[in-house]
Amino acid sequence: MRLLMLGGTQFVGRAVVEAALARGWEVTVFHRGRSEAPEGVVSLLGDRTAEGGLAALAESDESWDFVVDTWSGAPRVVREAARLLAGRAERYVYVSSVSVYRYPGVAGSDEDFPLVEGDPDADSVAYAEDKRGGELAAVAEFGAERTVLARAGLILGPYENVGRLPWWLNRVARGGPVLAPGPRELDLQYIDVRDLAEWALDAASAGLHGPYNIISPVAHTTTEEFLTACVSAAGAPDTELRWTDPSVIAEHGIEPWSELPVWLPPGELHDTMHRTSTEKAAAAGLRARPVAETVADTWAWLQSLGGVAPQRPDRGAKGLDPEREAKVVGALGL
Repeated sequence: MRLLMLGGTQFVGRAVVEAALARGWEVTVFHRGRSEAPEGVVSLLGDRTAEGGLAALAESDESWDFVVDTWSGAPRVVREAARLLAGRAERYVYVSSVSVYRYPGVAGSDEDFPLVEGDPDADSVAYAEDKRGGELAAVAEFGAERTVLARAGLILGPYENVGRLPWWLNRVARGGPVLAPGPRELDLQYIDVRDLAEWALDAASAGLHGPYNIISPVAHTTTEEFLTACVSAAGAPDTELRWTDPSVIAEHGIEPWSELPVWLPPGELHDTMHRTSTEKAAAAGLRARPVAETVADTWAWLQSLGGVAPQRPDRGAKGLDPEREAKVVGALGL
């Protein structure tokens, strides 16, 4: 098989490239050249946001079986690339997001849930609308029967450049009392980036089309299992999880998701992000590895970088300030 990866040097794109190479596929990576491409690929350089930025693709005489695109900015950028490639590739896999569903979500909702508005020719508006516009752009150029819309949920795993799991791992590695958001049994839903990558390639190979929610099954893990896995993989000898009620966390003005990554308190937002149906994708072969494996492998990767993960410039830093955490833990007598 011949794969064209738009991107391919970081996080999701890199995982897709590595999965394809492991299968013995021929892989071309179109990227800006800011990060080194994986060994064994053909590199084409260009900036999709610049005038003439697709020249390297336009001038290439190659064709591909599949294109995978993770773009999350202006939808028109997706459409320009898809338009150029529609006659040179059989199928387009667009890695979208469950954020394309209207808020608030409903626990157990599936791919038929109402969507936000999107414009395939728009400049960047907001994340959800951009991803929906990207979906429409891909379908407009490749057609619904040749387009896979992989609506990913929370993505974790090696190469993460958003800062969620790496923050937790570095936090427990620092040791001492750790503010652990309860309740312990609160369910969490995410997808390991490698499971997303494998499914995307399988879906393209199988000739699938249409939208699929790509995330682990509901209640795949819990907050306690997730944080305990972090402690097991990276915790210092004196690391101790101090479980704290969500109401107490709210009283101290600590922000879920950003200051306590991954976690959301029980309620509307939690149901939206952590209780999405994945039955359709599971029936199409999606598998979700155990949380302990995701955490341990991410820690091993993080250690290979000296503990400092890359950070996307368009995403704010994640995690609770150490001094603020210490004050809250101390004030609560935890």
